[in-house]
Amino acid sequence: MFLQVGKKAPEFTMEVVRENQFSQVSLSEFKGKWVVLFFYPLDFTFVCPTEIVEMSEKMPEFEKLGAVVLGGSTDSVHSHLAWMKDLGQLNYPLFSDATREVSRDYGILIEEKGHSLRGTFIIDPDGILRYQLVHDLTVGRSADETLRVLSSLQTGELCPANWKPGQKTLGKA
Repeated sequence: MFLQVGKKAPEFTMEVVRENQFSQVSLSEFKGKWVVLFFYPLDFTFVCPTEIVEMSEKMPEFEKLGAVVLGGSTDSVHSHLAWMKDLGQLNYPLFSDATREVSRDYGILIEEKGHSLRGTFIIDPDGILRYQLVHDLTVGRSADETLRVLSSLQTGELCPANWKPGQKTLGKA
């Protein structure tokens, strides 16, 4: 499957851990909401906790924009739960892509290592992929930039470089 912005996002169902409880989530249950789906390589690593905690701290801002955040890796929910003893409670669920199917569908699986690259995907309320960012394992992402892009997409207008909420757009697309 070839993933492309502007096309339907690949459907998924994954096990998650949230507030020490296991459950499942599917993309289809979030129809009508913006979804921020982000993958990180592995639990118990160095860069990943900085991203995970920052996303958790910014959850009120994501919620204000009507967005659901799902973060995770190819680790099991049991590994996530053990790691959360160090991280603390998070304000969003951590998913397990233990089958690696979703990482593969989203084009970020490093097959020979069995884990994903850092990937961030924003999916609109109709299930259309509107944004994807994939980069090297060594560099952490900015929750503020993800919020900026989400806000830009929600305007439905043309937004210049470095546009921030409250600033003038370039008008309708």
